[in-house]
Amino acid sequence: MYIALLACFVLSLWASAKVKTTYAKYDKVPNRLRMTGFETAKRLLSMGGVTDISVGRVSGTLSDHYHPTKRIVNLSESTYGSTSVAAVAVAAHEIGHVMQNKNGYLFYRIRTAIVPAVNFGSKLAMPLVLIGLLLEGYLAYSNGTGFQIAMFGVLLYGLSFLFTLVTLPVELNASRRAGEMLRQAGIVTDDEIPAVRKVLSAAAMTYLASMLTSLVSFLRLLFMVLSLSGRRRD
Repeated sequence: MYIALLACFVLSLWASAKVKTTYAKYDKVPNRLRMTGFETAKRLLSMGGVTDISVGRVSGTLSDHYHPTKRIVNLSESTYGSTSVAAVAVAAHEIGHVMQNKNGYLFYRIRTAIVPAVNFGSKLAMPLVLIGLLLEGYLAYSNGTGFQIAMFGVLLYGLSFLFTLVTLPVELNASRRAGEMLRQAGIVTDDEIPAVRKVLSAAAMTYLASMLTSLVSFLRLLFMVLSLSGRRRD
């Protein structure tokens, strides 16, 4: 399990470095229309018939995100005013999330629905596991209350894995939509599409790494609780 965690850690580092280097490479390549990330987002929103979403700017690099409750797409400083292929790819990806929301994409709806439970579970999971294991030490020959509390904490922790699992198809679908929208809008040429895909594929690797890390962490916690509980009962 520790080897698996180490492998996930290395994969995460590699994915993060891959995103940065790929973005940096194509951030130096202007798109043929010289459209900025902001202009790209506005055009794609208009083409999609979306009129109630604003486009804002936030500090940082690759900090772009769509905030559905605030009805805004926030583009990072590196995307907002840039005319690079990388910038329009990232901007289009965020509009892909807008279109998922508008069209009721299943995995996007599931991810949105479980966010409150994930936030709740992430705060209580580890305290419940620790409390359960402590109780299990004193109630080893009783009704297993401590074990039940610990397992409930493990299940709450598992919601984080579920979130990352659902996030992966959401991000992949947003990237696919981004490529299609950019081509339909004529913002990039067929020759530029491979560069767009490389930028978005690199970003997808970070979500895959996150999902695998979350899975291994969940399994590690589950096995730890089962193992410790079993030893104490013996």
